[in-house]
Amino acid sequence: MSDDRTDLPPAARRALAEAEERRRKAEADAKPLPKELGGRDGPDPARFGDWEKKGIAIDF
Repeated sequence: MSDDRTDLPPAARRALAEAEERRRKAEADAKPLPKELGGRDGPDPARFGDWEKKGIAIDF
């Protein structure tokens, strides 16, 4: 913990330290996602609401 958290109760400081350790471990264990094969080009349709391809609405 880089900043001063002495104003927090001991349980809160312990919880923050445990969460920070879990984040560090998750980052160390993270594996790169595989590249999608045959997927759509351009922005993610679920995020940008683009539910058509070449003027035709698509359904998953």
